[in-house]
Amino acid sequence: MNIAVLASGEGTTLQAVLDACASGRLPARVAVVISNNAAAGALRRARSAGVPARHLSAASAGGPQGLDRALSETLREYCSDWVLLAGYMKRLGPLTLAAFGGRIINTHPALLPEFGGQGMFGSHVHRAVLSAGRRISGATVHWVDENYDTGEVIAQTRVPVESDDSAQSLATRVQVAERELVIEVLAAAASGRLKPPQYPQRSATS
Repeated sequence: MNIAVLASGEGTTLQAVLDACASGRLPARVAVVISNNAAAGALRRARSAGVPARHLSAASAGGPQGLDRALSETLREYCSDWVLLAGYMKRLGPLTLAAFGGRIINTHPALLPEFGGQGMFGSHVHRAVLSAGRRISGATVHWVDENYDTGEVIAQTRVPVESDDSAQSLATRVQVAERELVIEVLAAAASGRLKPPQYPQRSATS
């Protein structure tokens, strides 16, 4: 199974996937890593693992439509079976969604539908959880659609919020559980147990 990973940041979830593939726990390979951020640690991790690393952004591709086209073409070039968004900060365009719909999943460091949407990433999520006084947080893996964090939930894992938690300490605990959840979902995809949602047929111009 060829996995394409899209990431904008340091790439710690990517590293967990790379490690699971290398150990044989996940019967798959990371075929390509793509980032909209040329300085992303995810690209460095990919190169260290001998995985093709591509920087694709709206600026380099001539705008959002150009990025959508370049992204869908690159995913095809590397024969991507599944696409994992692991801290990817850009909404996917219609060409990519039409070509890979039902094979794109995202990981989010909270229990959706709460604490999701545009601007809810990284420490912003964990500060929001603490401000809301929640005693339980966690992580969600969900199908990707045209909006931020609104796709159908595939799986969730719960993590306790301690009374003395900071955003950083909560983030550390959630990240450990989140990486485990991602590997479990990808393993289900590799075995054929993960079935795509029955979204309405989408065209590249819809």
